[in-house]
Amino acid sequence: MPGPVTSAPEVTNISLHGFWLFIDERELFLPFDNFPWFRRAAIDAILRVERPHPDHLRWPDLDVDLTIDSLEHPGDYPLVAKI
Repeated sequence: MPGPVTSAPEVTNISLHGFWLFIDERELFLPFDNFPWFRRAAIDAILRVERPHPDHLRWPDLDVDLTIDSLEHPGDYPLVAKI
């Protein structure tokens, strides 16, 4: 049996406050306050997102790895990065 269908992630918009990521038929917002690695990143680096596994996202130019669950349920991950 084939596994679940996963779509390639796509950054759909970047603003002063964060960016929107379209994945699996839904759009998630990543605020720079919670994800500071992206605040000063080049647009090309934010746009280059990979999905090596169904619940794993990677931004290779920034050396950032996140789980989709941490984006969908940020309250379950109370630690916020400080840069």
